[in-house]
Amino acid sequence: MELKSIDWVIIIAFFLISLIIGIIVSKQAGKNTSEFFLSGRKMPWWLLGISMVATTFSADTPNLVADIVRNNGVSGNWVWWSFLLTGMLTVFVYAKLWRRSEVLTDLEFYELRYSGKAAAFLRGFRAIYLGFFFNIVAMAGVCLAAIKIGGVLLGLSPIQVLLISSIVTVVYSSLGGLKGVLITDFFQFFIAMIGSVWATITIVNLPEIGGLENLISHENVKGKLDLLPDFSNTDLLITVFIIPIAVQWWSVWYPGSEPGGGGYIAQRMLSAKNEKNAVWATLLFNIVHYAIRPWPWILIALASLILYPETNDLINALPGIDPSIVSDDISYSVMLGHLPSGLLGLVLASLIAAYMSTISTLLNWGSSYLVNDFYQRFLEPNASPKRLVSIARLSTIALMVLSATLAMFLSNALQAFNIILQIGAGTGLLFILRWFWYRINAWSEITAMTTSLFIALYFEIAQPHTELFELTSSVKLMIGITITTVAWVGVTLLTKPSDEKILMKFYRLIRPGGPGWKIIQDKIRSENPNDREVLEKWDFPSAILCMVIGTSMIFSTLFTIGYLIYGKLEMATLFFILDCICSVILFKLWKRLKWTESSNNKKTPI
Repeated sequence: MELKSIDWVIIIAFFLISLIIGIIVSKQAGKNTSEFFLSGRKMPWWLLGISMVATTFSADTPNLVADIVRNNGVSGNWVWWSFLLTGMLTVFVYAKLWRRSEVLTDLEFYELRYSGKAAAFLRGFRAIYLGFFFNIVAMAGVCLAAIKIGGVLLGLSPIQVLLISSIVTVVYSSLGGLKGVLITDFFQFFIAMIGSVWATITIVNLPEIGGLENLISHENVKGKLDLLPDFSNTDLLITVFIIPIAVQWWSVWYPGSEPGGGGYIAQRMLSAKNEKNAVWATLLFNIVHYAIRPWPWILIALASLILYPETNDLINALPGIDPSIVSDDISYSVMLGHLPSGLLGLVLASLIAAYMSTISTLLNWGSSYLVNDFYQRFLEPNASPKRLVSIARLSTIALMVLSATLAMFLSNALQAFNIILQIGAGTGLLFILRWFWYRINAWSEITAMTTSLFIALYFEIAQPHTELFELTSSVKLMIGITITTVAWVGVTLLTKPSDEKILMKFYRLIRPGGPGWKIIQDKIRSENPNDREVLEKWDFPSAILCMVIGTSMIFSTLFTIGYLIYGKLEMATLFFILDCICSVILFKLWKRLKWTESSNNKKTPI
């Protein structure tokens, strides 16, 4: 495909704006690690929420959705829609707890919550495990999407794509720190959404598609439209709906959807002005991420079933592309090839924006672990702020190079998604309960982490060479969840809890409340009977009710939009009414929750 001058002008202008933002904020970001990684904890909720959305709008996300829709229909998206439950738990329970901790990274939590050498080891090991190895796998999946998009739309080789797409991202990420990332995310999000929606409208109205009504009624598409899976297809129902809704959301650690919060979502919450801004930011993220943004990708995936119903049709449409990387996920890029000049440049800029927003966040997040939780903590505790920022910038470059290299060995987006799910299988429940059960200790986390990793490595490396049996990804996931959960719960019960002084200090700072802390509460109360922080009412039950109502509200919005697109006005109206009812109830329930307005511990109801 040959780009016209207008396409190149749009793309080059986008690159220049992103670079300028990084350069403008580089001076302030270079002051210290708090500025570089958390923007001085002064960020408003709307900027943080949009940044979370932009980060999860990765270049590989449309490819993943296309792969899912072409194979399992629209309802196949429940494998990731189910993570809304995790997201809403973070909104109403964990956002304020993270903000109260006042840590620089979520890995500092370990030495705040646990005690002894095990806590220090866990912090350092997780810094390398997540910030380096795990982060590189996540970024490699995003780089793979860039390779496919560049190969299909521009005819570039994988190396050319990675060189071009990575240089600008590394420059503004290493210069501007988190503030540069947040501001470019805001700019890139709107470019990405405009390009995505405009491309969808154009593709749906191609002569070969014939408009939305013809798309929805086409023989190749009709069987893919259900928002809930076919309950008579037991295997598909269990794989894409029952396991995700019943088990996966609370038991699996996945970047951006961590049970109990964490990762770059926690980084955004920690950089918020206060708890109120942290809560609103995560709520905005979940509404846009789950209810609004997926539909353009879904419609393009459905349209691809008309023009390219089989994978061989995609191969035939791409004679210059290596057939080994051609799978259903490449259909999104192929469909973009039908766009006219000008719009093609805008859409390419939007995909570049999606790629850059995700990679820049992962680079900054991973670098924060390597610098704050490994280098400064264990190698050079007295390092100057400027030296730490320099190390952060160098680690940013190293992470980019290594993830781009790994991307050359992956084949499709769904493969990377399943690998990441398997690595985190069984750890989710621990991340939820560690805030509310004092018995969980550093050895619990070490056990969960190592067990899930070894099981994932076995399934990825050793098990495929075993000819005795073949396991589906969902069966592997359930095995990993079961073994890992049993292992860490057993270790928790067989080992001692953290030091009592550490637990009391943690409780006074975070105030999680609940029966899981009764022993610690009683100890604090015996020392200070008038301690209001121990005696205050536990709002966890109200928060869980808000989570349930909020989840229902967002799923109702998702269904309302879907049925409007399908032309089913009665169903759309029904879910719109349910959406309104949930919104009113949520607003009333929200008033029962409390947060700390600032570090002076003055509590104000929402």
